[in-house]
Amino acid sequence: MSDDMLRPGPEIPTAPAVPDDNRRQVLYWRLLARLFDSEEQMALESASLAVVEDIGLPAALLDPRTSVDSLVQRHPELAAEFDGLMIPEAEAEAEAEAEAPSGDGGHRADEVRRAALVSKVLLNVFATGAGAVSAEQLSRWQSDAGWLERALGCRPGELRGGRGPAEGAGGLVPGIGAELADVEADLVQRMHLREVLADPALAARLTPSMSLIEQLLRDKNNLSGVALANAKALIRRFVDEVADVLRTQVEKSTVGAIDRSVPPKRVYRNLDLDRTVWKNLTNYSPEEERLYVDRLYYRHTARRTTPQRLVVVVDQSGSMLDSMVNCTILASIFAGLPKVDVHLIAYDTRAIDLTPWVREPFEVLLRTKLGGGNDGPVAMAMARPKIAEPKNTVMVWISDFYEFDRSQPLFEGIEEVHRSGVKFIPVGSVTSFGRQEVNPWFRERFKALGTPVISGRIDKLVHELKTFLT
Repeated sequence: MSDDMLRPGPEIPTAPAVPDDNRRQVLYWRLLARLFDSEEQMALESASLAVVEDIGLPAALLDPRTSVDSLVQRHPELAAEFDGLMIPEAEAEAEAEAEAPSGDGGHRADEVRRAALVSKVLLNVFATGAGAVSAEQLSRWQSDAGWLERALGCRPGELRGGRGPAEGAGGLVPGIGAELADVEADLVQRMHLREVLADPALAARLTPSMSLIEQLLRDKNNLSGVALANAKALIRRFVDEVADVLRTQVEKSTVGAIDRSVPPKRVYRNLDLDRTVWKNLTNYSPEEERLYVDRLYYRHTARRTTPQRLVVVVDQSGSMLDSMVNCTILASIFAGLPKVDVHLIAYDTRAIDLTPWVREPFEVLLRTKLGGGNDGPVAMAMARPKIAEPKNTVMVWISDFYEFDRSQPLFEGIEEVHRSGVKFIPVGSVTSFGRQEVNPWFRERFKALGTPVISGRIDKLVHELKTFLT
């Protein structure tokens, strides 16, 4: 064997490693391309597949036809990675770690993995295509939307309206919550809902949501038989779910002040041990090292429960559906509190007194007729006779205040009610993500009156009402 044959040959060049930043950009460019154009960009698809396989993730992550549920069933270890994936604080911390000096580039590799998972959930939720939608497709979308909510640190269903306040993703929640509600509404409109409701097997696949409830309420007069029964069952399920959330908020909210005119109940759990010891220190015997107690002291626990009247007036025009649902349920919960007299009025161009059914939100919603204009003075004419003692009355008026009559007679009536001593609370809307639109003319005058429009977040309305009523 010659010496030439033993000499090492020239080094074969290897493909340079693709920087993690570039790999992350590939994934996000593919996401944007698929969101704005349903046609696949082969270069981006093949590059993304190479990235996903290189970091040890399944290729199904790139298939928008594969739901997140299916993906997690096949790869259970991914479930924990989706939870809290898009919480801003976690993202900022991860980016800071990625920018810090690192010998092995592990943090940057983690960001590539995060980009792949974020792309999956965003693509499944926001790339909804066109054409008719089946009950199965809607159910799958709702499931994927639930995973997006989990990634934002929220409960499934929380951002799409009606499930109570979302706190997980800070400033991102209002915008994303509104977009999710709009996408879901579009899917529901593209679904042949009457045919689905007529088939019990298909109807069973539906998950009640604010968008679905709106369609059911708008179409309820055209339903009969099995379809109507299934529609009512979906509405009742949704009402019960929202009621559970709102009832918890009412129970946790601020309660009334201590009523010291009521003697404390002399039971062990009310014993004020610190005060008892302090007040009896003069009876301490140093020789015996004992404290002799002449009197026990107890804490006051009774709360002031002055009888109150709550008058809720809700604009039932089409744009106010979520407020109608939430306030109907909220009114029923407050109606269950001791010594609170609740009245409920809904209006568009006409007003209807729903007080007889205030404890049955399901029945109230079935009597709701969505749509039409706004004629607030008609509702005020029905509401004013319900004010017996102004100082003990709170009136909540939920509307966008875009009135049919531009001479603004409604504000004159509201001003008179407020000056009589009634606590008046104007609310732009009552949703879980706080989206609201209020006539600027009314907004400025409410502010000048000292009754500014409160945020549309339902937890703030609960706090306002509970503080006043208990």
